[in-house]
Amino acid sequence: MSAEQRLEPNETRGGKRQAFREWRGQRPFWGGLLTILAGVPIMYLPYANLTIGSLTVRMATTAGAGSLIIGVLLVVLGLTMWFQPASRVFAGVAAILLALVSIVVSNFGGLVVGFLMGLIGGALSVSWAPGRPAQSEEGPGGPDRVVGPVIATNPAPAAGGPGLGNGLDNLSGTSPTNGTNGRHRAG
Repeated sequence: MSAEQRLEPNETRGGKRQAFREWRGQRPFWGGLLTILAGVPIMYLPYANLTIGSLTVRMATTAGAGSLIIGVLLVVLGLTMWFQPASRVFAGVAAILLALVSIVVSNFGGLVVGFLMGLIGGALSVSWAPGRPAQSEEGPGGPDRVVGPVIATNPAPAAGGPGLGNGLDNLSGTSPTNGTNGRHRAG
């Protein structure tokens, strides 16, 4: 076996790790993972049986179907965060709302574990922003990598033209006058 043949599996594994790292960097990966994991205890606990010796404790509630729906929706929202990153804000807000509803419906949100993971996962998804492409050595036409988060800026509008500027610019705080130092003309 030559040295090139022995290095090939390691290079393939390294290439797969790099590809996964790039895929993970282009979406709210950790928010999606926590949201998926939040759905599991929320939908599992109402149907679970806990056996201690000869004593069986069933955690079933009257809202078992509601717990199942909330859990499945959290899993779907987590997958949405992964595979549709453009809808990450909607998915994150929906995950936060479902986690809040799970407190009432599903055994305190899956014994608080699912609730906390849902809140954190939704918040991570809402706050995630795609990175800006790096300037590669090959120039603008080369492959792009995600470098870091994009910081949103809101530039000031250009002066002049309709609809631009502050609507309160000419407001002086006094009543209209006829050029008499703030006094109304009698007459």
